[in-house]
Amino acid sequence: MERLLNVIMTIGSRRRIDRAKLFAVIPDYAEAVSAQAAERMFERDKASIIELGLPLVTERDVLDENTVHYRLDTARSGAVLDLTTEEYTVLLAASRAWDTAAAGGAARRVRAKLLSLGHDADPDLLRRTPRGAVESLPVLTPLLQAVVTGHAVRFSYRGAQGVPAERQVEPWVVGVHDGHWYVHGWDRDRSAPRVFRASRIESFPAEAGLAAEPRPEHMDLADVLDRMLDSDDRESAVLRAAPYKALSLRDRAGASMEAESLRLPVLPRPAARRLLLSDIRWVQLEEPASWREELAEVLTTIAEQHEGEADLEAPARATTRPAARIRVSPQSGDHLSRLISVASYVMSREEVQLAELADALGITEKQLVTDLQVLFVCGDMGAGWEDLIEAEWEHGTVRVRNAEPLRRALDLSAVEATALLAGLAALEPAAGQTAEVVESAREKLQAVVAGSAAQAATPVVPTRTEISEATTADEIAARTADRADQVLSAVHAALRADPEAEESHLTIRYSSADRPGTSVRRIRPLRIETVGARSYLLAHCDLAEGERRFRLDRIVELLPPGTSMSRPEPGVEPVLAGRVDGEVWLRLAPAGHWIAESFDAVELRDAAEDGDGAGATYARLEEPLLAPLVDAVLESAGAAEVLSPSELRDTIVTVARGGAVRHSQ
Repeated sequence: MERLLNVIMTIGSRRRIDRAKLFAVIPDYAEAVSAQAAERMFERDKASIIELGLPLVTERDVLDENTVHYRLDTARSGAVLDLTTEEYTVLLAASRAWDTAAAGGAARRVRAKLLSLGHDADPDLLRRTPRGAVESLPVLTPLLQAVVTGHAVRFSYRGAQGVPAERQVEPWVVGVHDGHWYVHGWDRDRSAPRVFRASRIESFPAEAGLAAEPRPEHMDLADVLDRMLDSDDRESAVLRAAPYKALSLRDRAGASMEAESLRLPVLPRPAARRLLLSDIRWVQLEEPASWREELAEVLTTIAEQHEGEADLEAPARATTRPAARIRVSPQSGDHLSRLISVASYVMSREEVQLAELADALGITEKQLVTDLQVLFVCGDMGAGWEDLIEAEWEHGTVRVRNAEPLRRALDLSAVEATALLAGLAALEPAAGQTAEVVESAREKLQAVVAGSAAQAATPVVPTRTEISEATTADEIAARTADRADQVLSAVHAALRADPEAEESHLTIRYSSADRPGTSVRRIRPLRIETVGARSYLLAHCDLAEGERRFRLDRIVELLPPGTSMSRPEPGVEPVLAGRVDGEVWLRLAPAGHWIAESFDAVELRDAAEDGDGAGATYARLEEPLLAPLVDAVLESAGAAEVLSPSELRDTIVTVARGGAVRHSQ
C-alpha cells in the first residue's frame, strides 16, 4: 500500500515521468528479482490506481516510441459528480446507511471517496436526514461487481431446506427489498431464473467466468418476489378493521384511519392470506367466504400447535449450526482511498480536529493516527527521501502538507455508485421535504453507473427500479399517502426549529402495535432513523417523560397544540407490550426460516435428516419484541412453533383462538 501511494505521489508531482525513471526511483520496482517481476508489479499497481478513480494517463514519446510516460490528468475537474451542497449531504447520509466494517469493499471506499470531493455538508440538513441501516454483508461487493461487469459467481448457499450447497449464478440484479438484500439471476445448476437471499450466502462469491444467459431487458426485483406468492385464485377481499389499526392494509385499500370497512385491491390468495395473518389481531375478513374459512382453519391449527406441552428436548437433540464466517481482508484500494481522502480533506481545510476527521471517516482515532503515520513515510520518490509528505496530529489537530498530488477528488466506480443507490433507497421513505434532493442525487449516480457500463464489454446495468425498490408495496403506498407527507413535513419543520421554541414540539396520535387503541402525545423530535425499510422518529415524549422511538408510519394524526395527552383505553385484545423476558426457542419449518433472520437469532440448530422433526430448524432469540414476534408466528401460517417460554405459547393460543372464532361465526 505504501508502494502504491509512493507511485501516485511520484507520478502526480511532475508533469510526466517516463517508465524507466519510475522503475528506478520506486524501491520495490528497483529491488525486484527480475525485470519481469517489476513489470507484473507495476501492471497490478496501474490497475489499482485506475480502480481507485485517479485519471492515470499513458503516453508514448513522439520522438521515441519505446519510451512510455505516465501522468495524472490535471485537466480533469476531478469529481465525476458535480454535486450541490444538499446533494452531497444526502449522499453522505446514504453512505452512513452501511456498517462499513461488516460490508467491506465498496461500502468501505464510498464514504472516503465522498470526503475527497471537497464539499462541506449542510449540518442542519444532515441533522434532519434520516440515519440509515442497510443490511451490511461482505458478499455484496463481488455480487454488485458481477452485475456491472456481466460475470457469473460461485458461492455456498444455505437454502430453505437448511443444507448448504454450491451454486453458480449469473446475477441480473442485486437489490434491497423490505430491508434485505436479494440476488436475482440465472442459476446454472438448475438452468432457470432463481432468487437468492444474500444473507444466506455462506462463502465469499468467486468469479466463475463470463455470463452466457441473456439478461431480460425489463425486470423489477419487487415483482419477481411478489410472483413467488402468486396464484390463479385472486380476489378483492373485504374486511373489517379496528380504527387506527392494520395501517398497511389501510394504505393498500386507500382507506381513512377511522374507516371500519376496507376493500383491498385484487390480490392472489397466498399474498392476501399472509397480509391478513400478520394483522389478524385487528382485522376480520368478510369476503370471500372460502378465504375466511381458510383463515379460521389456519388459526385453529396454530392454536392447537401451541396447546399442551412443547418438546423442549428437541433443540438439545439437534446439531448446532456453525455461524458462517466470511473473512474479508481490507484491500489496498480500500485503505488507499481513505489515505488520499484524509490528505485531500485536511489540505482543503488547512487543519481539522482529529476527532472530527475520525468521525467523518467512520473509523477510530487510533486507526486515523495509523493512517497519518503511513502518510508520513510516503512521498515523491523521484525527489529523494527529503521530499516526503508532512503529517502532524499533535494536540488533536491534524495538518497535512507537501501532498498536492493527493489533493483531488476520487471517481466513484459503478459498483460504489450502486452501493450509494442502495443507501439512498434506505433513506427515501423518510426523505420528506428532501425527496427532490434525493432524486437529483440518484440521477447523478445513475449517470455514473450507466457511463461505466457503456465502456464495459458487457453492459449490464441495474435500473433505478431494480436497485432502489427498498420497500414492499404496502410501504410504498404508505409513503405516498397524504398522511405520511403531512407527518414528514411537520417532523422536518420541528427539527429545523429552535429546540426551545414551541414550533419544535408536535402533538400526535400514535397507534402502537402492541395494544388496542391510540395514545395522544406531545413530543419534541430529535432525529429520524431508518432500519431496513422502516423509518423511526427519536423524540422526547412528555407523556413518557423521556426519549422514545416512534415508527413514523404509526403516527396516524397530527393534532392541534394543547390537545390533552392520553393513553389507550383498555380493550378486549391482549396487550403485547415490551420484550419477552429471557430467551425464546422456536421450531421453524423451511417456510418459517425468515423469522430467525428477521429477529437476529443468536443460535440455530438443525434437526437430523432421519430423526424426529427432520428438516426443522431450531432458533434461539434473546429478548425479542413481543408484539412483532406474535404477529410473525401467525404470519408464518403454522411454519413456526414457539417451544418456550410457556407464557408466550399461551399468548399465541389466545390470539390465534380469538382470530379463529371471529372467522368461524
